[in-house]
Amino acid sequence: MERIPILRMGEILLVTVQVEMHDQLALTLQEDLAERISATAARGVLIDISALEIVDSFIGRMIANISSLSRIMDAQTVLVGMQPAVAITLVELGLNLPGVATALNVDRGMKLLLDSAQRQ
Repeated sequence: MERIPILRMGEILLVTVQVEMHDQLALTLQEDLAERISATAARGVLIDISALEIVDSFIGRMIANISSLSRIMDAQTVLVGMQPAVAITLVELGLNLPGVATALNVDRGMKLLLDSAQRQ
């Protein structure tokens, strides 16, 4: 079964999506992240989607679900690397990503998570 790797960097889990997401892969990622957040007591989840050229409504909802799940488990989610076409598609689909912070790149996303962790 195909899986997206989840790397631990201190209290932050880094997810770099390097393949096109399909529905089952998104569901597997959601389950894997929940398990890893619980096992590591992570305070943040950084999801890099810079390699994604297409995000449909299901994948958009999965990203929102991952963020909600993370928040319930006391971890903040930051989405980075969104291509302009992906952002336009999400807006055209009318998808909001409540609770999902965004940053331009991994460095800025990591800084956002680290600054947030220091404030808590």
